Amino acid sequence: DSDFLDHLEEMLITCDIGVVTTIKIIDLVEKYISKHKYLDQDEVKTILKEQIKNLLDVNEPHLSDSKTKPYVILFVGVNGVGKTTTIGKIAHLSSKSQFKTLIAAADTFRAAAVEQLSIWGQRSNVDVISNQSKNADPAAVVFDAINSAIKRNVDLLLVDTAGRLQTKNNLMDELAKIKKIIDKKVPDAIVESLLVLDASQGQNGLKQAKSFAKSANLS
Repeated sequence: DSDFLDHLEEMLITCDIGVVTTIKIIDLVEKYISKHKYLDQDEVKTILKEQIKNLLDVNEPHLSDSKTKPYVILFVGVNGVGKTTTIGKIAHLSSKSQFKTLIAAADTFRAAAVEQLSIWGQRSNVDVISNQSKNADPAAVVFDAINSAIKRNVDLLLVDTAGRLQTKNNLMDELAKIKKIIDKKVPDAIVESLLVLDASQGQNGLKQAKSFAKSANLS
């Protein structure tokens, strides 16, 4: 009934779904309910889940089969969202899939970032290219990693980058510099730029996506 839909609308907005998306969900649920007059609470929950799932439905991600090597994946995002951990997971999957993989530790600012990546690399039997010197240039690390990937005939190069707020123009410019080096060194390679988001960020995630899209050409 209308009271239920009003309560649902309030709940979705409170959960930071956003007004536009909330209205879409409410309209879809309302249309379904109008066709099925007698629904219990569990059925309504199932309907709600299905409608939200349909709105979020996208093609399954996959690694493209490319004759041009290396296939490069650049990981970007703000601090603490899980970029390094995500790289560890993908390194494990790529190793299981028989991809010859290399990791570039271009997060040269965060303490122990290289060590963390090295542990993930050891677990997946994937080498990590890094520069242990203080305040090393991230772009230089990426440059060395691409050279190494080419020499080793690597299938997949995973590039970790330092967490950065989308409002920090100097750091976003640095990210753009890394992207330019990749494009220049391997112009024919497939390059994916992936934004890692913390699910608790809500609508701020959209702002991050728009900002990082400009600097990293998100794919």
